[in-house]
Amino acid sequence: MHADLLIHPQWLIPVDPQDRELQEHAVAVADGRILAVLPSAQARASVTADRVLELPGHALIPGLVNAHTHAAMTLMRGLADDLPLMAWLHAHIWPIEKRWVDPGFVSDGSRLAILEMLRGGVTCFNDMYFYPEVTAQAAADAGIRAVIGMVVVDLPTSYADSADAYITKGLALHAYYRDHPLIRVAFAPHSPYAVSDAALGRVRILADELEVPIHLHLHETRDEVVQSLRDHGERPLARLDELGLLGPGLVAVHMTQLEDAEIARLAAAGAHVVHCPESNLKLASGFCPVARLLAAGVNVALGTDGAASNNDLNLLGEMRTAALLAKGVAGSAAVVPAAVALRMATINGASALGLEREIGSIEPGKSADLVAVDLRDSYTQPVYNAVSQLVYTAGRHQVRQVWVQGRQVVRDGTPTTLDPQEVISAAQAWCERLRPS
Repeated sequence: MHADLLIHPQWLIPVDPQDRELQEHAVAVADGRILAVLPSAQARASVTADRVLELPGHALIPGLVNAHTHAAMTLMRGLADDLPLMAWLHAHIWPIEKRWVDPGFVSDGSRLAILEMLRGGVTCFNDMYFYPEVTAQAAADAGIRAVIGMVVVDLPTSYADSADAYITKGLALHAYYRDHPLIRVAFAPHSPYAVSDAALGRVRILADELEVPIHLHLHETRDEVVQSLRDHGERPLARLDELGLLGPGLVAVHMTQLEDAEIARLAAAGAHVVHCPESNLKLASGFCPVARLLAAGVNVALGTDGAASNNDLNLLGEMRTAALLAKGVAGSAAVVPAAVALRMATINGASALGLEREIGSIEPGKSADLVAVDLRDSYTQPVYNAVSQLVYTAGRHQVRQVWVQGRQVVRDGTPTTLDPQEVISAAQAWCERLRPS
């Protein structure tokens, strides 16, 4: 057997149904795909490779999936902190976006986000922002996998002046990237409170026709639910259900306000939930009932949200917060153990985006989206359980090697497809423009 690359980590974490933690195993990669997972001794005897990489002290995991981002908002990191969601949006974020967001802003912000995510082991992100074609191009250029949102809101912006205009531009984006190896698209109506029934109905029809997910904020705050009851006479989830959006294609983000019957309905419909614990904590939006959702059989993925409300795109840190917060909310130390948190950041995210056959675990035939984390640091020693160390103690500075579709995009901690200083300089220039006077 011949491979392009043969990797020998100390620990191999395939994120398989058995949640195995393998030692003395290797991964063979050919043509951007995982050719084989086999014992190291067998690999050394039977596999020839163009490159053999020995990684003592490293854990090899599937690439992390950030299932909810607003990538370009990295340029607003720290600009309006310590505010509740609606005050944050109405008084700060939306006015800044109205004045400043253009293709240049989105390009520079997206590249900053991609640089941060790649260095933190994120190999796929699900984005929702204006000028999505610009973010898609930035992702393609950097070699990161992305699901790019076809944004829909009723609010006119510099990008589009009506829901129909947003949808028209989104359909053009879908057509352009239809056959791209790394870029997929999803409909991304902002939220039920920002999109009319007519527009949501059209999104549902088109999403069914194109077989793409629908990604939106839902039940993010108590105020959102109260507003929906006042304006529509029902909770947002019920409204979406009546409009036909509740199904396996729905990727519902935040979900901090859920009743037992709603959890059961989500499970029955096969809908997905994206948990953004640190953003929800920072904005005091509430607590997603992760343990109850998982117990009901709902697929729960992890997202960071945008860097303007988090304030980072650190999915390793998000795993730790998700595991700890779930235990506190449920009143049980046994819920969301480390292996489940890792699944939320990998295969669960892939499943939410319809990519579970392509990424999310280390299995023969899947794309070689891989991350090696160096656990030899004093912060992560000694290692009794590599998965526990990854979730509860490892930091993103310990991410040393990253591959997307077999292409190495981070080598020895250094990005290979982006110039960090160029990206940072562009971000600093925006800081001078956006800085409050």
